[in-house]
Amino acid sequence: MTKSPPPLPPKPEARPGRVSLWRHMRLFRQDILSAQPARLYRAWMAEFRTPFFRSYLCNDPALIDLVLKARPDDFPKSNRIREGLAPLLGNSVFVTNGETWKRQRRIIAPAFEGGRLRDPSPAIRAAGEAAAARLPAGPVEVEAEMSHAAADVIFRTLFSIPIEDQMAQAVFHAFRAYQRSQPILNLAAFLPLPRWMPRLHRPATRAAARRIRHLITEMTRRRAHEIAAGTAPDDLATKIMTMADPQTGQRFSTEEMVDQVAIFFLAGHETSASALAWSLYLLALAPEVQDRAAAEAAQLPAHPDFACLSSLRFTRDVFREALRLYPPVPMMVRETTVAESFRGRPVPPGAQVVLSPWHVHRHERLWPDPDAFDPDRWSRDETRACARDAYLPFSAGPRVCTGAGFAMVEGTLLLAQLLRRHRFALIPGESPVPVAHLTVRARNGIRLAISPR
Repeated sequence: MTKSPPPLPPKPEARPGRVSLWRHMRLFRQDILSAQPARLYRAWMAEFRTPFFRSYLCNDPALIDLVLKARPDDFPKSNRIREGLAPLLGNSVFVTNGETWKRQRRIIAPAFEGGRLRDPSPAIRAAGEAAAARLPAGPVEVEAEMSHAAADVIFRTLFSIPIEDQMAQAVFHAFRAYQRSQPILNLAAFLPLPRWMPRLHRPATRAAARRIRHLITEMTRRRAHEIAAGTAPDDLATKIMTMADPQTGQRFSTEEMVDQVAIFFLAGHETSASALAWSLYLLALAPEVQDRAAAEAAQLPAHPDFACLSSLRFTRDVFREALRLYPPVPMMVRETTVAESFRGRPVPPGAQVVLSPWHVHRHERLWPDPDAFDPDRWSRDETRACARDAYLPFSAGPRVCTGAGFAMVEGTLLLAQLLRRHRFALIPGESPVPVAHLTVRARNGIRLAISPR
């Protein structure tokens, strides 16, 4: 008897046809995924015009390659997206361009190079063991639990403290307040506001950002004193704070380091929590897949280390497939600096270029069965071209996420540790609806039934 495939994972309903600019702005501010028309899952390119700017969504792999790899300096990050995150991120590597970005990247990148991925693996393992021990039996909101686990990883690897530390707890709760108050875009992303005009951020967003930056400043200053005294642990914060720009010999100031720690926490915590929560949901949706991954995890030693990753190939592919279906950062925005031509259509300077991992990863002309959860696709030859040309959960080119390798180690190892101890099942009548705020999350969370394995 032919086995029926698992149900398709949920995705948001696309908006109907044409809507007014005002309606589109409201939809976009609430959730950028359901604000998009269904045709984008087949289109190679789409143009959107407003009275203030033009926007071009590019799904064509050739255009993605042009923007991210071939000529990245001609397509810097758009300041319209920066407007929404400026209160928290300042001038972090995530939002800067040009020489400022290149200098920051030169200082940060060595801490995440391949050979150094072994260094944080004990901290990741410890956070995974703590997360697995914390999970209760019964109905559990796993987004909250994975947010806790991912924050623990960040604190252990950055500052060598567990999330139970008083300062870590304060930062974690301040970030949760920030996430609840911050839409992915504020009004300045749509309107050409002059630099002197207030950016129209919500008071709660500004307050949470101030609180986070104050706490991170205290942690950074404390670490600077430890470095001066020769008592600092050899973690990521110490590596980055003592790393000099090979071209200028300069190091990050305290203010610059606060900017970088803010984006490490936002990117490393928020995105990992999103990917892990959706991974657990997908495994609950497909019990046979979950059993295969759990069997792989069962072969691990009591305290798995970096070397164990080579035996977690299927678990890694589960995490990779979750990143395809639910990329934590669903859209990236660049800006044209000179007149361009995209697929024969003229594109003026100052236009917004939107690259959408959400649509590219589910594109009907690029992927077989694009909406299906199929971790085995990564071991088939037919996926090689897709993986090369149409898979960008961490961006691509010179601005690829410095923590991409770290994220894959973290996601694979934590999933294995959780699956070794627990079974995850769907709760009847509850199906999460993906929405995009800072990252792709579920509108009302992801609740799963957890039982001991």
